[in-house]
Amino acid sequence: MTRQDSAAPAGSLSVQGPSNPGYNTNPVPVPVITQTDTRDKWSKKMDFLLSVIGFAVDLGNVWRFPYICYQNGGGAFLIPYIVMAIFGGVPLFYMELALGQFHRTGAISIWKHICPIFKGIGYAICVISLYVSFYYNTIIAWALFYFYSSFASVLPWTNCDNAWNTENCTNYFLKDNVTWNNYSRSPAEEFYTRNVLEIHKSDGLSNVGGVRWQLMLCLFLIFTIVYFSLWKGVKTSGKVVWVTATLPYVVLFILLIRGATLPGAWKGVVFYLQPKWEKLFETSVWVDAAAQIFFSLGPGFGVLLALSSYNPFTNNCYRDAIVTSLVNCLTSFMSGFVIFTMLGYMAEKRNVNVEDVARDKGPSLLFITYPEAIANMTGSTFFAIIFFVMMITLGLDSTFGGLEAIITAVMDEYPEYLAHRRELFVLGLVVVCFLGSLSTLTNGGAYVVKLLEEFGVGSSIIAVGFLEAIAVSWFYGITRFSNDIKSMLGYYPGLFWKVCWVAISPAFLAYIIVSSLLKPAPLQLFDYKYPDWSITVGYIIGASSFMWIPIYMVYKLVWTPGSLKQVRPSNAAILNWWLRCHQPLVVEMTMNLHF
Repeated sequence: MTRQDSAAPAGSLSVQGPSNPGYNTNPVPVPVITQTDTRDKWSKKMDFLLSVIGFAVDLGNVWRFPYICYQNGGGAFLIPYIVMAIFGGVPLFYMELALGQFHRTGAISIWKHICPIFKGIGYAICVISLYVSFYYNTIIAWALFYFYSSFASVLPWTNCDNAWNTENCTNYFLKDNVTWNNYSRSPAEEFYTRNVLEIHKSDGLSNVGGVRWQLMLCLFLIFTIVYFSLWKGVKTSGKVVWVTATLPYVVLFILLIRGATLPGAWKGVVFYLQPKWEKLFETSVWVDAAAQIFFSLGPGFGVLLALSSYNPFTNNCYRDAIVTSLVNCLTSFMSGFVIFTMLGYMAEKRNVNVEDVARDKGPSLLFITYPEAIANMTGSTFFAIIFFVMMITLGLDSTFGGLEAIITAVMDEYPEYLAHRRELFVLGLVVVCFLGSLSTLTNGGAYVVKLLEEFGVGSSIIAVGFLEAIAVSWFYGITRFSNDIKSMLGYYPGLFWKVCWVAISPAFLAYIIVSSLLKPAPLQLFDYKYPDWSITVGYIIGASSFMWIPIYMVYKLVWTPGSLKQVRPSNAAILNWWLRCHQPLVVEMTMNLHF
């Protein structure tokens, strides 16, 4: 018996799906079993909670939420954001925590217990997680470069007297009568583009230039930290997150207090929260809210499955889902104040509107706009150091989660080869991720990062999350899944959760997919517009992960013994099986509507 089989709950080893018309799907009590000795366990409950919070709260909470919030109506955006969180993000978050805890296995082998034909979802998740590691750790390496550069009495992005500056460099801080035009570039922008990235030495994706050895060294240090945090399993990573998951909150609080005392800070806060109610009638606002909450909470990445699989069988995953989701959303909201107090300060100094300062989004907000504001404050060196320490720790937490999803999935699928070789396997994985990141370390590496971010994850992970929700709710069966939760927590999930899992949450994901495909945003970074051939390459990258789902389905149908008629039951049998699985839910919904 393999390790994942020995750890699986007895109630999950029955025949999956409608193997014959007479299959009895009436709820059967599932015995509560204890955690097996062969599987790692969290040393403390807080190790798990901090790991989940650390994964969910990442750099996107700091740069993506504030920008999307002010762009989509300010305070009014909180309405669609909360609605999408309640009916879409949190139910999917809860579902993954419950699945991982009950079946106690990774994103690949879990499908033998849920619906084997969907096993390709697990492989797709691993490929997507690899793409994320190829570009996400490069962003952390940029932050490490800034961190090293911050140890100076005068920050190098404060003035225009450096070798990398051009005649367009305009330093408006501490000076009067400075003219700012469309060609002007701040010292912080030129430090980022011409010294950190050296993007001016690249012609675009057609000629990305050579590898920046300084960034390669930074990335090597990042992956060294990652390796020694993950090589022994959750017992080591669970200790590391006590620092990496809590330190960002200390720094955010310090920066919030400092930002609130700056002149013009109130302008930024007003701009951030002033509601524009007419925005609520725009479809794009609701799409942005749905996408933001999905990528913020992170269901579908396999991380929640992996982390919760090391929990005790009777752990209260329902409470964990509510607490960690609430912490994530409140962190995003708090980050907005941290960012926009600084933007208001910059607008005051430039004597322009806040919207003219807040045009940057994505990494540019963290590597240009915010460092520029810090550089011109009293105690700039201290605030720069703690700010980039915060960025590094935020990024590391998410990297720990993403790579742990791959490690757990592959090791649980092939325990006979990897059960006692975790250190070697993690080393190999880290080397692969490092080599895969080399293209992002070139002069044009920022262009590669943007391409991987848009197409390597983007619609692919949303489609994977959609299929996962459908497979669990409609093929595994909402009744069986509810019985699993009952066996762990001692009570069934309420009607609200069942309706979300069966209908609302899948519709939430389908809504994002359709909207993104109908109105794809033009791809552009700085002044570079991505050529058509690069968009084609991007779609190929996206398809390279998702394609494993239909490939495995075909493989399963072809290689399963018996004829197609024997493998595939009649439509009537499928309908009867589905009705039996979902009859309690249908009756419950009908009774509630009647009364």
